[in-house]
This record gives sequence, C-alpha cells and structure tokens, in this order.
Amino acid sequence: MILVIDTATSVAVVGLGDGSAGGAAGEVATRSWPVRHQHGETLLPTLVAFLAERGASLADLRGIVVGTGPGAFTGLRVGLATAKGLAHGLGLPIVGVSTAEALIDAARAVSAEADAAAEADADSDRATLLLLPAGPNDRVAVRLGRPPELLPGGTEPEVGPDDRLVAVDLDGRAPADAIACGDAARDGLAAALFRIGGARLAAGQPDDLAALVPEYVTLPRGIRASSGEVTWSRDPR
Repeated sequence: MILVIDTATSVAVVGLGDGSAGGAAGEVATRSWPVRHQHGETLLPTLVAFLAERGASLADLRGIVVGTGPGAFTGLRVGLATAKGLAHGLGLPIVGVSTAEALIDAARAVSAEADAAAEADADSDRATLLLLPAGPNDRVAVRLGRPPELLPGGTEPEVGPDDRLVAVDLDGRAPADAIACGDAARDGLAAALFRIGGARLAAGQPDDLAALVPEYVTLPRGIRASSGEVTWSRDPR
C-alpha cells in the first residue's frame, strides 16, 4: 500500500492506495480535515486512526507520496517531516510531488468526468490556471511548465478565453466558479498525488530522503521587487 500525505493547504489530506500491482491505478481511500494551524497536533493521530479504519497499519506500507507545496510554511514543514520520518523509520521509498501540479491534474480529471457525464467533447488540452494564497492579500498564479507568478493585492491574473481558472483557499478573493473548481480539485488531491507519485515509485524513481524539501513562498524575502518573481525555497536546512 502507498500512503499519501499533503498539508499544503488549509485542509490536510491523507490517502491510501494499492500499489501492489506495480502501478498507481484503482481507488484511493482518503481522509481530509480542516487543520486550522494544528498540523502538528492532528496529522499523526489522524493518520494512525485512518489506517486502522482501513484495516491497515504502518507495517503494511510499501511507499510514501507527499505533497511538497507550495503552501504555508508550518503546514508544509509538519507534513514533510512526518512523511520523511516515517520513510526513514520504516525504510520506505518516498516521492515528493508538487501540490500545485497535483491540484491541476485533479482539476483536469474533474473536468474530464464532467464532460463525459454531459456527453461533451473532452477538452484535455485546455490550460489550467491555479490560484493560491501568498499571505493575506497577495496571490500566486501557477501554470504547468511556467515559473509561478506573484499577484500583489488588487492585481488580477491574465486569463485567456480558454483558460480554466481554479482557486484554492481564496474565498472572497477569487470568482465563485473558480473556488468551486478548487474545492473539487482538492477533493481529488489524494488521488492525483497517488497517480503521479505512485507512477514514479513503480518506475523505481524515489526521491533522495535528505534532499526532499518543501516548496513554499517566503514572503516578503521571497519576492524580488524588481521583477515580481517568486522564489520557491529549496534550502535543505
């Protein structure tokens, strides 16, 4: 079994998928809960209870997939530390997956399911623009294959006519339909992490435990005022 952990958003997520067939197919059991800055107090107890409810234990795990952010500093540190501690203590391979990449993947999966249900043509090539918070006023825009873009308070992203806008943890700071898409994407986050990370585990491509670090927006030091570029910290310290 493969354990999935993500603490990059305001809702912590754990999941359990069957990787015994050498891939990342099948259903993923999930548990999510609003953490309210209580990652350290809730993550491990919830994880142990979740495994017990599934009739599993830590001894049944064969690999770990953990979301690396971007997200809040404290939540990411707790999630990564827990995942890395389990991997080290149990001698398991571990893979870190960008939470933003997984949310975009989940949003695409939700859209494809909706198209199928409506018997519409699937639009898999439609670009997805993900919005995440960067403090109380600023936001970060993330597209696959591009550097993240800082959006200072009051600045709107450039949205093309065919773009799919997805917003997470931005109630009142993004359009309602984008927030709804973000909620649906987060519901599928564990499955997306399992798909992406499980494929890497099956291919024998785990991360180096010591080098695996979170990706977070460090504000204000992480912003280059001259360019507006966001610095994603990969400082292993």
